[in-house]
Amino acid sequence: MSTWNNFNDAENPAFSLIPKGTLVKVRMTIKPGGYNDANQGWLHGWATRGDTGAVYLNGEFVVMEGKYARRKLWSLIGLYSAKGPTWGQMGRSFIKGALNSALGLHPDDMGATAQAGRCISSFGDLDGLIFAAQVDWEKDGYGQDKAVIKMPIMPDHPQYKEVMGAGSAPSTASLPVSAPVPAHVAQVAQTAANAGPVAGRPTWAQ
Repeated sequence: MSTWNNFNDAENPAFSLIPKGTLVKVRMTIKPGGYNDANQGWLHGWATRGDTGAVYLNGEFVVMEGKYARRKLWSLIGLYSAKGPTWGQMGRSFIKGALNSALGLHPDDMGATAQAGRCISSFGDLDGLIFAAQVDWEKDGYGQDKAVIKMPIMPDHPQYKEVMGAGSAPSTASLPVSAPVPAHVAQVAQTAANAGPVAGRPTWAQ
């Protein structure tokens, strides 16, 4: 029997998870779920509403560089849960951290440019965002481990620059030439470039 249709001697598939705690540079893509809520400002179909009524952003994360380049991870970014505000607060915290990481904003920087960077006009501003993150594991619906992105790594982390690479802030320099630069990132990056150092601000805020 020819080998093209006999797979008995083929190697068994092997797939190892990215180790928990690994720091990676990722590009986030938001997979539109078609859900809108004008009262919340959730427009243009970016949000997804699950069977339980929970609302979230369906995030896909592609590792940009290093040993695990091109590997994909998936995570849900909470917006609303009928069980209480915790999940939505976790989602807001994640988005804030991702913006800080992508734009090179120290979490304690409350300058005008930093605050502008943490404001978005649409969830579409998050689509294509590149930032540093830590890989975690959680159980899937079958009780098996899966690698996810839960925690952005911000500029105050000792390995942030190593993960993001040279010229890591703002993140427009880290986007591949073929990738569209999110308008939000481009606008804040230009503002930061034009502003220059500000007297009286700490080094990380200049």
